[in-house]
Amino acid sequence: QEQLVESGGGSVQAGGSLRLSCEASSGTFSNNVMGWFRRDPGTEREFVAAITWNSGNTIYADSVKGRFTVSRDNAKNTMFLQMNDLKPEDTAVYYCNTVGHCSGYRCFESSDYWGQGTQVTVSS
Repeated sequence: QEQLVESGGGSVQAGGSLRLSCEASSGTFSNNVMGWFRRDPGTEREFVAAITWNSGNTIYADSVKGRFTVSRDNAKNTMFLQMNDLKPEDTAVYYCNTVGHCSGYRCFESSDYWGQGTQVTVSS
C-alpha cells in the first residue's frame, strides 16, 4: 500500500530556512529514486529535487540549485529537503513521490498517488 506523508512546512520570512520530511511506506521507498515536487495554486506541479536510492546522485531544478539540499535515510524510509535562503517564489505546497525518469534537470513522477503535501509560505 502506497503511503507518502509530507511534513515540516511553515511560514518564514525571506532568507529563512525550513526542513521538510517525506515518510513513505517501504514498498514505495525501497530501491526507488525519490523526488520533491511543488505546486503553487493556479499553476502546474513542478519538479524541485530528486535523489537516487544510494544517495549517489541528486538533481535539482535550476530555481533551487545552491539553496536546497535533498537527502534520504533508507533505514527510516524517509527523505528530507533542507531549504535555505528561501524566497517568496518558493511559496507552494510541497509533495514527494517516486521518480519515473529525468530529462536534463527535470524529473517526472512515476505514480499518480500523491500525499497531502505540506504548505511552505515565504513572506518578503
